[in-house]
Amino acid sequence: MQAEKDAEFVGAALDAGLRAARFSLPPSSEEFAASIEPKNVPAVFRGVLKGSAALSRWDPLHGGLDYLLEKVGPDVAVEAMMSNTGHVFYGDLRSHERVSIPFSTFMQSCKSHLGHLNAASDSSKDKGIGKESTCSDKMFPASSENSEQLYLAQVSILNTENKDRSSLQVLKEDIQEPIFLKGKSFSSINFWMSRAHMRSSTHYDPHHNLLCVMAGCKKVTLWSPSASPFLYPMPVYGEASNHSCVSIEEPDYSSYTRAKYMKEYSERVILNCGDALFIPEGWYHQVDSDDLTIAINFWWKSRIMTEMLEHMDGYYLRRIMRRLVDTEMNKITQMSSFSHSERNCDFQSTDGLSGGSQPFNKVTNSDTSDKKGAALQSLKPCTLQALYELMSLVHNSVEAVDQNDRAESASQDTSVCQSNERKKTDADDSSLLEKDPVAKIILPVEPFELRSMLLAMVHTFPRTLEGLVLNILGPTGAEILTRKFDEIDQGSTPEEQAEFYKMFYSAFDDQYAAMDALLNRKELFSFQVFQSVLDQYLRVCVDRPS
Repeated sequence: MQAEKDAEFVGAALDAGLRAARFSLPPSSEEFAASIEPKNVPAVFRGVLKGSAALSRWDPLHGGLDYLLEKVGPDVAVEAMMSNTGHVFYGDLRSHERVSIPFSTFMQSCKSHLGHLNAASDSSKDKGIGKESTCSDKMFPASSENSEQLYLAQVSILNTENKDRSSLQVLKEDIQEPIFLKGKSFSSINFWMSRAHMRSSTHYDPHHNLLCVMAGCKKVTLWSPSASPFLYPMPVYGEASNHSCVSIEEPDYSSYTRAKYMKEYSERVILNCGDALFIPEGWYHQVDSDDLTIAINFWWKSRIMTEMLEHMDGYYLRRIMRRLVDTEMNKITQMSSFSHSERNCDFQSTDGLSGGSQPFNKVTNSDTSDKKGAALQSLKPCTLQALYELMSLVHNSVEAVDQNDRAESASQDTSVCQSNERKKTDADDSSLLEKDPVAKIILPVEPFELRSMLLAMVHTFPRTLEGLVLNILGPTGAEILTRKFDEIDQGSTPEEQAEFYKMFYSAFDDQYAAMDALLNRKELFSFQVFQSVLDQYLRVCVDRPS
């Protein structure tokens, strides 16, 4: 058991509450319905299928292939999946196709493959080589018999929507459903069988799923639905929207940059003969099947979907999108990667902000040095350096834009923002925070320190503050700044709040233009995050409505 545990990889980034529960004894149907299924978290049930007729009768190593051939009969045709990418089966229909073949043909192929395996095993024993465990972490090579591989995938034993499609219905006589699924109304029961090692693509299902291994071994990698951004699901409007775009064999991290975190958010589970795995709806999974592996799975609709009223779909959609956007906004504006400890706090004096600093004379020719003093001296070194960096940004902007055009630029309330709005999500999906220099500077500044810094700018560099808000402040910076204002308000009296905003907006020739700038850029930030959410979870790109 310890070796098995060591072989299972659990990503360090996966939340502990999302890791698969392990059960050595099967729960009751009441326990499963009350405390396991509602959590929507995978669960592993060891040896839960022991005693099942299928487990003993279908075993390929003990006459199971002949039994299945006789049970199903020679004339039954099944739909198999044929891959032109070797042993890998993707969701994209361009890389595989469904073909109709006699069940007996597939069984004969499996018997032939079993003969090759037995011959290879005998040869290894003769040479004194021990047989490897069937579920080592090494990848099994694809069969060399041909480049095209066949896989009996999702062949119906029971299909409540279309009984005529249940080509293997006769096998239901051998199947005994686990005790904890008693009373479930299954939408389908499916048969899965691989001749040689097979690998499925990463995908999710719209049903609850209990995967049961009847022979051989399967290695299942799991991702929570919240890991969608790392898996790049195919566009929601596509024919395989529940599959990942990322190649399993050779991930293209240059095109799918977030995919490099896939393993950190995954969990690997090894299922041996007699084991079962509960995969809740929406959970991504990728499956490696050993040689001659047989499995069945039960699908049933979750309570969440069956109880969701159709006339409420529009409302649910808006609520879900709003929650995803809010979560992403909070993540961006509360990133801990920019902290006081990482800022160089060696800046101890105001010399760099004095009249002797030529750059700031050019930016703030109306900011006279005799107004400096107490306001600047009261700032902490880190806050003072943040002020220095903000003023440098304004100066660099002025170098690129003639001062005579500043009033026009301010009234337009855009500059950099408009170009950002027109851009699609970058291929590398770099953080909105990383793209906004003002946001990076003010994020680690404590709210009341930021208030002191802004008031110091009002007293000493009002034109610089005006240029910062009207021309330099980006969408992310506007969101962070106004969130800091909210934190300041929470710790201030109404009189203190009124006094602060009166002084802050006194730095602007038109205080309403400043308010509009903040509100417009906050709205743009929300839209940029909305774009990111659509791309990460739905693979959809949209332009901002005019």
